[in-house]
This record gives sequence, C-alpha cells and structure tokens, in this order.
Amino acid sequence: MEITSAAFVISNTDVAKLPEANKPEYAFIGRSNVGKSSLINMLCNRNKLAKISGTPGKTQLINHFLINENWYLVDLPGYGYAKISKKERNKWHGFTYQYLKNRQNLMGVFVLIDSRIPAQKIDLEFMEWLGAKEIPFVIVFTKTDKKESKDIQKQINEYEKEMLTTWEYMPKYFWTSAVTKIGRNELLHFIHETNEVF
Repeated sequence: MEITSAAFVISNTDVAKLPEANKPEYAFIGRSNVGKSSLINMLCNRNKLAKISGTPGKTQLINHFLINENWYLVDLPGYGYAKISKKERNKWHGFTYQYLKNRQNLMGVFVLIDSRIPAQKIDLEFMEWLGAKEIPFVIVFTKTDKKESKDIQKQINEYEKEMLTTWEYMPKYFWTSAVTKIGRNELLHFIHETNEVF
C-alpha cells in the first residue's frame, strides 16, 4: 500500500465527538518521546503531519488523520514522563483509556517502544492492560538506526524473554526508523491486510 493522501481531521478529548466509526482505525501510542510523531510523519511521507517536539508530553489530545480517504490513523497522548500536573496526566489517561476500550472500529494499537533501552515496567503494564481488555496490538520498535542491527536484535531478544514471563508468545512486532524508513513497507502492508477484514 502507498499513502496518496493524509489529512488532519480533528483533535479532542471527548470520545463522543470522534469521527463516525465507519472506517478502520489504528492508534499509535507509547511513552513520551519514543518517536511517535516522527514515525507517523515517516509512514505518511509528510514532514509536519504530526507535530514533533523534543519536549515529552507534547501530544495531549486524540488526533485523527484520514489516510487515503479510507482509514484513520490516530495519534494518542504518550504515557509516562511529562512536565504536567498529576491531575492533567490522569485526565489524559482517562480519555485515552476510554477511547481504547470503546472505539468500535479500532483495528489495532501500535505500541511504540524505544529499541535502545531495556523493557520498561510502564510499557509492560500497558500491554498487559491491552491484553486484559482484549484490545489487539502490535509492538513497534523505534529508533533502530541508532544501533547496529546485531545489537538491536539482541535487545529485542531480551525484550521477548521479558515478555514471555507473562505472555504465552511474543506479540507481533516491527523494527522501524523514521530516519532510514526501515519498517515502513511492512507496517503499511500490515495495515492494508487488516483493512481487508474490516
């Protein structure tokens, strides 16, 4: 699949005001500063579709983008570190989790993980929550251009070992880099195949 059009639709925190759930939808989420906006821009071949910031916690709304006029890409607020109050952080988590639990056309969640660092408790707990709620997800390892391939593979093997302490098998995963565009075709192919069963 190639992306021929990508348009911003709406940002909000009210699940009741989301676009009509009549097209397949894919949500992107991860810890703050994991490279989410950069990955979205790389996938869509746009420089400024999603706002990039060096400051963690920049995305604070549910952001919908219409892709090829037939599916939605959703940029969700990151979880974890952000220089905001606990009250505000709890607010984002509230509407984000409501969205994930109740969005009927959500075909999958792309959980972004920094490929350079060991498994983090917050990521593991979030994926366990998705599993408990029976929300389908895949793992997207980001920033793979920052290390040698053998080192990335070693890191992912360690991650798999950690996952298998609580999971029966390792969820489907992808390697990506917003710089080299590694993983772009694989992600888009996965979305294309999943769209077929919507």
